[in-house]
Amino acid sequence: MFVVKHFDFDIIVVGGGHAGVEAALAASRIGKTVALVTMDRARLALMSCNPAIGGLGKSHIVKEVDALGGLMGKAIDATGIQFRRLNLSRGPAVWSTRAQADRIAYNDFVCRFVNADKNISVIEDTAGAFLVENARAIGIETEEGEKIFSRAVIVCSGTFLGGLIHIGEKQIPAGRRGEKAAYKLSQSFRSLGFEVGRLKTGTPPRLDGRTIDFRRCEAQPGDEPVPFFSYTTIPYRLSQIPCHLTYTTDKTKEIILENLHRSPMFSGQIKSRGPRYCPSVEDKIFRFKDKPRHQIFLEPEGNGTDEIYPNGFSTSLPEDVQEKAIRTIIGLEEVQITKPGYAVEYDYCPSHQIKASLETKLVERLFLAGQINGTSGYEEAAGLGIMAGINAALAIDNEPPFILDRATAYIGVMIDDLITHSTTEPYRMFTSRAEYRLGLREDNARDRLFPYARKYNLIPPEDYSCFETLRNQTEATIKSLKRQSLPVSKLDGMARYFSKRETVTLAELLKIPGVSVADIRPYSNGIIDDNEFSAEVMERAAIKIKYDGYIQKQEREVERFRKMEDEVIPPSFSFENLTGLRNEAKEKFVRYRPNSLGQASRIEGVTTGDLAVLSIHIKKFRSSLRT
Repeated sequence: MFVVKHFDFDIIVVGGGHAGVEAALAASRIGKTVALVTMDRARLALMSCNPAIGGLGKSHIVKEVDALGGLMGKAIDATGIQFRRLNLSRGPAVWSTRAQADRIAYNDFVCRFVNADKNISVIEDTAGAFLVENARAIGIETEEGEKIFSRAVIVCSGTFLGGLIHIGEKQIPAGRRGEKAAYKLSQSFRSLGFEVGRLKTGTPPRLDGRTIDFRRCEAQPGDEPVPFFSYTTIPYRLSQIPCHLTYTTDKTKEIILENLHRSPMFSGQIKSRGPRYCPSVEDKIFRFKDKPRHQIFLEPEGNGTDEIYPNGFSTSLPEDVQEKAIRTIIGLEEVQITKPGYAVEYDYCPSHQIKASLETKLVERLFLAGQINGTSGYEEAAGLGIMAGINAALAIDNEPPFILDRATAYIGVMIDDLITHSTTEPYRMFTSRAEYRLGLREDNARDRLFPYARKYNLIPPEDYSCFETLRNQTEATIKSLKRQSLPVSKLDGMARYFSKRETVTLAELLKIPGVSVADIRPYSNGIIDDNEFSAEVMERAAIKIKYDGYIQKQEREVERFRKMEDEVIPPSFSFENLTGLRNEAKEKFVRYRPNSLGQASRIEGVTTGDLAVLSIHIKKFRSSLRT
């Protein structure tokens, strides 16, 4: 029993990775004092794996974090060395942005930003145990025995919790190359009754770019104009550094298959599951033996360094095998490895143990964010971190939690997936996970999330005013495009779509498949070029016009979805005593404890019959409460 006379901080954030940084900054923006406890204050948001931000599905989360006032988009815009837009041949729902970072500059930018925040105190230490009173977190005890008291605790431990590195037969207790892991905190979780599991991730060797023959590889240049991430970034000229694409060969396959018995993944040394969608090179070659080659992207680690990240060659093979295998890749015949690749196993807490607010069900005011929830990737970590920071601050003020649903944000999709599904492998975001993705585009992140950012004081008031101007400009442009008409006879190749018409509006032209803003510019009489925010306004307006029918259809689907979500299950409802249910369904409901009929419907293994029975029990329970 602790008698707390005073709290040292409002919130303690354990871990200084991408999740921890966003959590600390979000809580600070709401006015809370934060202790950011990390092993090394100079390594905040260090990119342990690929030196890049964004990509398919992931960039949507970065835009959402940015719309909630977060740092990730600002940091990559300030330190990126190459920017590209992806999937532009498909619809706008899946357009994505990806940027290569100057790895060291990104880390430095984040450190400076956090250190300048007067509400955040960075403490170099390692959390060893939780301080809990009456099932409520009231602080931590460090591994050295120092007690730090707070009103809430957020754990963002990354791969450091019980971390163990594998390089062939060699095992190194570490959370990251050259950095010790945290072991005592895992035991603290277990002593409080938490289920703790193991996951695995990996990273490729790093290469000396001076020993690569880039002439034999395919150059991958950046896009112009530069597609920056953050709405706050003022566009600037950037001399972009190209990436390069190369391929494995038959000899690569031969060497790796001959040495599979020395890979920890195949020898049984590693028992945990790795990310399915980012497998090691040995796993890819073993599973796809018939495939003649695999892509390897050579990504620069930044300005002022020759180090190259070979994306696609993640491995835990012994160092001698890594060296032999990588020298069989086209252009890498003489390459020198600067650091070997490795796999790392770490502890995590399966996410059926947290609420949608990211607060744990067992201990009040203890929040989990990032890889401890079973995710993989900087972007997923940042999305969880910012939500944990906001909700920890709200909990302290006894305010209702901030919950994003599946129809509002990719962050909402991610959290809902985590709390309704068994996490047996690291979770990665894809656009295919979002059933309402047409409404969850990169371009409308602020439309969706700025009202919340304003409500919780996460952005300056002038940012919201500026956005209102942009939104009004978009609506005015849509009206102009719908009003401006021209004779069909003046059209070139597009006239065939309107053979029975005399006139057509610019908006109708935009609805023709494959027609872009550039195609209608010659007919616009200056409307397109007269806008103050022309490029952004026109893209937003064109998307709304072109996909209006689909968007309206999806909005009807969202209404049906929200009706299911509105069937809230009372907190005092007992899943343990339900009758008439299949045993599997009952076990799942007890494990996940859904808070609505909609959430119950997304639990794996639950049938429509199970939902019907559950709905009857909920109605009976509500009736008993009224009487």
